[in-house]
Amino acid sequence: MSCDFTATLLHAYLDGELDAMRAAEFERHLEACRDCMTSLDGAESLRASLQRARLYETAPTELRRKIRVELKVPSRASNISRVPVWRWLAVAAALVLVTAVAWYALPRLGGTSSPAPGTVTAAEVIDAHIRSLQAGHLTDVASTDQHTVKPWFDGKLDFVPPVHDFMDEGFPLIGGRLDVLGGRNVAALVYGRRKHYVNVFVWPTKEPDTPIHPPGSRQGYQWVHWRHKGMEFCAVSDTSTEDLHELAQLFYQEDNKGR
Repeated sequence: MSCDFTATLLHAYLDGELDAMRAAEFERHLEACRDCMTSLDGAESLRASLQRARLYETAPTELRRKIRVELKVPSRASNISRVPVWRWLAVAAALVLVTAVAWYALPRLGGTSSPAPGTVTAAEVIDAHIRSLQAGHLTDVASTDQHTVKPWFDGKLDFVPPVHDFMDEGFPLIGGRLDVLGGRNVAALVYGRRKHYVNVFVWPTKEPDTPIHPPGSRQGYQWVHWRHKGMEFCAVSDTSTEDLHELAQLFYQEDNKGR
């Protein structure tokens, strides 16, 4: 990376090893550093892809030790040390290049071609969703009760997000948290859908209401976006676009009841 933050620090952030103050400092840095954000996006996408693939089962430690002893196989660390450094650098450079191409190819929500400052991009939404899947990052307040989650945001945001529980419709409320999109604080409402998590990001807007926009899809994640009653919404997950559209319709219907 071409800034003062090292790759070691980036991976420590990705693995949740930084304390709260250091993590907050790094997140502020990410808002202004495209190089670090691109690198983080690549690392998160690679991790998520490997986790979803489930290509193998890890052998027990004792079994691996016995096999190495019987076959007189050198340790993994010894094998890695024999790989030339230039090969690791080449792999890292290729990952960064591929990630950068994907980043710039991602559209802006709502199809805006020349966004004003603060406009949220699909890349940011996907990044925020992936970060939330790290251990301990999914919710700041964990509750299935909308009357617990909604008051939790009071005083933490300059708006009141609509919070609903759709357990009977197959989308149980899991909780909520604060997040940052487009350089501003937003509400993130977390729902379950079978074995998937859905993040519904909410922030105020002065733009007119819109129907639910056609879904988008990148990196194995889908999103739908809409504006309703002074709020902008974006639901993102690795579940189907049909599920996300159904959840968006539930929000529309529930919010209309208050009219």
